[in-house]
Amino acid sequence: MTTAALTTSSPSRLPLYFLALGTFAIGTEGFMIAPLLPDLAADLSVSVMAAGQLVTIFALTYALSSPVLTTLTAGFDRRHLLIGAMTGFALANVIAYSAQNYWMLMAARVLLAIAAGLYVPSANALAGTLLKPEHRGSALAVVNAGTTIAIALGVPLGAIVGDHFGWRLTFAGVGTMALIATIGLVTGLPRDIGGAPAAVSLSARIAVVKQPRVLPTVLVTTLFAMGGYTLYIYLALYLTMATTLRGFGISAVLFTWGSSAAIGTFAGGMLADRFGSRRVIAAGLAMFAAALIALSLIAIAVPPAFATIPVFIVIGLWGFAGWSFFTAQISHLISIASAKFAAIVLSLNSSFLYLGFSLGAITGSLTLARGTPADLGLVGGLLTLAGLALSLWTGRQPKPAEPVVANAMACRS
Repeated sequence: MTTAALTTSSPSRLPLYFLALGTFAIGTEGFMIAPLLPDLAADLSVSVMAAGQLVTIFALTYALSSPVLTTLTAGFDRRHLLIGAMTGFALANVIAYSAQNYWMLMAARVLLAIAAGLYVPSANALAGTLLKPEHRGSALAVVNAGTTIAIALGVPLGAIVGDHFGWRLTFAGVGTMALIATIGLVTGLPRDIGGAPAAVSLSARIAVVKQPRVLPTVLVTTLFAMGGYTLYIYLALYLTMATTLRGFGISAVLFTWGSSAAIGTFAGGMLADRFGSRRVIAAGLAMFAAALIALSLIAIAVPPAFATIPVFIVIGLWGFAGWSFFTAQISHLISIASAKFAAIVLSLNSSFLYLGFSLGAITGSLTLARGTPADLGLVGGLLTLAGLALSLWTGRQPKPAEPVVANAMACRS
């Protein structure tokens, strides 16, 4: 079901769109920095690989802090927590905008990740309580649509702004969006929905991870993210080497990637409903790996003057395949852990996704240290194929027994 299916006739549905404003700001922030790395590195007098570690620190901080902070704040009022997290996110963007050196910007990225890692799981948890259980999936789709729209529109717009006005203005823009989202949360979230849901203990989260198919499945998410981010964060560097694209042309590539990713997000859900999530996962990962490897082959074999059209086509395939996989992966995770534990599984999957982003950024840096941007797609493709192999193996494992998790839910840390 798409966001269009959620009409505003019900007073309980409007808050979902204010929650989505926050995920839009966070999604733009998380992905926009990649095309800005060359200019950012030059301005801060560091190498592009060093600038790439700004992505690593954000993703790694998100991955490590999110499950811990979500557990520690499980008894907090959701409304106050979301408003506080988004306010902190807005302020961290101000720090990033005014950063005078590399280390100050690094500190700002840590603060941004902490705020984002606290906001997103809390927004998903609250969204799941706003509508009746049979509409929980639609509620989650609306909130996470903010990320999808950010990929399709926020990232290329950020690249255009950064190219014309400098990287600092992109942080100012995201900070402004975060401020608008904060105002929306303050004015749009009714005070009577802020009550904290039943606390989920750390032991309950660990119990979910211990299920036979859950941990291998979220590790597939990590390998997928590693494969994509090995190339994605250095995409501007790749395009400069492999094609004649510069400035607006690079933004056009990002728009193609983002638009294809948005289409893939919704197509993945429909395809999973029709053919089963496991088939869509396998096909998505295979296409994703093929696209990454093809980008390396284009850089090696096709002269830059003739590479633009093939690159656009493959970039579109990359975006579509990756995010159709991700939608099917979420559906699959909920099915193997049961809808009752959807919030726990989605939180874990988000952490493992950002862990993959951080590891992918490191892998990309190591690849550039020993090779060229043409090698990034090959390395990313091999990592994705490893994820495909693990996914196929995981599909043969038995479904986890629900009582084990249910018992853990009774524990409180």
